[in-house]
Amino acid sequence: MPDIQIVKVDQGGVNARILAKEVKADFRRVEAASLKIPTRFSSAEGKRFFARLFNTLQLNTHFISVIARTRLDHEDVARIEEAIRAQIDAVTETLNQAIDGAEALFKAHGITSAATYDTVPLDVDVHVLSSIGRRFLEVLGKLDQLMPLLQTLEIHEVITAQAVDIQRASLKRQVRDVANGARRFAMGLRRQMNAMEARDGGVPRGAAAEPEGVEGAVEGADGEPAAGECDAGAAPASLEEDEPAAVLRANEVRQHHSL
Repeated sequence: MPDIQIVKVDQGGVNARILAKEVKADFRRVEAASLKIPTRFSSAEGKRFFARLFNTLQLNTHFISVIARTRLDHEDVARIEEAIRAQIDAVTETLNQAIDGAEALFKAHGITSAATYDTVPLDVDVHVLSSIGRRFLEVLGKLDQLMPLLQTLEIHEVITAQAVDIQRASLKRQVRDVANGARRFAMGLRRQMNAMEARDGGVPRGAAAEPEGVEGAVEGADGEPAAGECDAGAAPASLEEDEPAAVLRANEVRQHHSL
């Protein structure tokens, strides 16, 4: 009797669709060496967040750390960098606690194996430009590690599907906030540079200084770009809604330079 394939296994089509929506970032203006780090993502969340957020964060933090530093106060730029790192550290700690908690539940309930995906893993050599980019890549890896653990606990009815959804949504929002915060910081610094250029009687250099080709899409809770979000070079619909504490510091920096 011939073998009957009951489950149709993915042959890479899912990864192709995800990468087709990847943020198209133009790195030609980035004159910096990058560390090539082999990375694998297995979960849908890990793949999509890498494809849609990583390049945006990398180019925005490059603008903050390299381009803005050439014209703005170094201490102001350093404070923004520290704010981004602090936000990444907070998300990392939250993810570590979630992973430790899931593993403890595995042990307490005698679960010896985690659920696996029928889709092909996404294997990429990631070009990391900075320590902030490396830290954010580690955050994405931890998110990817946690997702199948939560799914396994739901399958074994250790935790409810609702609890999994709530935890997953909260963690995804915190990871998104890191990339969103970096994007808003870069926009604020770009406006400062344009204002300085205008005061000096020159032509605003925002278009020249801005990393080209960064869509900066922000994902909604369902993993798709949220309606009404803007690209990296445009002002968001509202910076007053759900701003991280780090963004508030950027506002103070902008006020300082406007005096």
